[in-house]
This record gives sequence, structure tokens and C-alpha cells, in this order.
Amino acid sequence: MAGVRAGPLRAMGRQVLLLLALCATGARGLYFHIGETEKRCFIEEIPDETMVIGNYRTQMWDKQKEVFLPSTPGLGMHVEVKDPDGKVVLSRQYGSEGRFTFTSHTPGDHQICLHSNSTRMALFAGGKLRVHLDIQVGEHANNYPEIAAKDKLTELQLRARQLLDQVEQIQKEQDYQRYREERFRLTSESTNQRVLWWSIAQTVILILTGIWQMRHLKSFFEAKKLV
Repeated sequence: MAGVRAGPLRAMGRQVLLLLALCATGARGLYFHIGETEKRCFIEEIPDETMVIGNYRTQMWDKQKEVFLPSTPGLGMHVEVKDPDGKVVLSRQYGSEGRFTFTSHTPGDHQICLHSNSTRMALFAGGKLRVHLDIQVGEHANNYPEIAAKDKLTELQLRARQLLDQVEQIQKEQDYQRYREERFRLTSESTNQRVLWWSIAQTVILILTGIWQMRHLKSFFEAKKLV
């Protein structure tokens, strides 16, 4: 019986490993639709000193065939990236298909925006465009087959290089989490301090109001000769 069950167990183990590998990847692939002058932005949490690579391609809607077809080479896509402080990290015009790269220098939420500034969309597809976007962050942005061929690395050396890059990326993620925790702690302390001072101010105002009312009533009764 053990020999009969070994095959399914191995197959199940391979499926689990494949699922874990897919979940662990740093690639984020998606597609979306935009109009002729519409801008679409995405927020990506990125640690500092981390390389990000984005690949995109566009398709136009064909009304006659009712399908999305590859865009013409004349279509232009503008890519703009801003760091958490609002500073422009990347602002460049690309074609209908392209690849953009930037390195973060400030940890936090980076804004990645894409829009088409071409007026030819209205002539071809009434302004309907599909954009396929794939974003890779950290060590997942490295092309390890190319690195192995360039540096003439063996399989073991390449695996060691990958592990070192993963450890470095994990360290950056941990530093970023500590940075977020520090910011959250400072915000909480500032909020608690403001609440405390507001409570003290309310108490002082109530006491002063009570004293003023007592003096006013005393003056009123003395004026009426009631006391």
C-alpha cells in the first residue's frame, strides 16, 4: 500500500512546491483599460535602494472584429513615477510597448502612472485601449540567466547569488517594516499628546467658566440686595 501511495504523494508535493513558488514571485501582472487622455495610477510599497522593472504592452479595440489587436508603433505611452515625498523619479515617453526601470531612494508608497498622449487612438478605436502591465520588484527584477551567461557562473554559484539577493531583499523589507513601525509610533504618540492637551484645555475652560458664573451670580444677587 505504501508503494501505491508514493506516486500521488510525490505529485501532490510537486504541486504544493509549484504553488509556493508562484506565490513567492515578486512579479505583479495585470491589465486595464484607459481612454485617450485618461491616466491610470498604481501605488506600490517599495523599500529604499530597491530596483523596480516594469514591462507593458498595449492593444487597441477593433470595432469591426470586436477584439483587441496589437497597437500601432506610432502610439505613445507616458510613464511617470513619484516617490513618497512627491518627487518625480521617472518621467519619460515610450512607445506602444516598452520597459521602464527605476531605483527607489526613499522607502514608502511610490505612485506609478501611465497615460497615452497620442490622438491617433480616436481614429483607430474610439479611444479604447488595453494595457498589460508587469511590475517586478527587488531580486525578482534580476535576469539571472543573463547574469550567469555574463559572469560565467555555474549552477551552484548562480543559486548562491540568488540566495544572497533574496537575503538582501529580506533585510530591506525588514528595515522598511521597522521604518513603518517607527512612523506609526510617532504618529500615535503625537495623537495621544494632542488628546491629552485637549482634555486639559477642556477642564481648564470648564473651571474658568464655573468661576465666572459664580462671580456673575454673586454680583447679580448683591445688586438685587438678595444677599
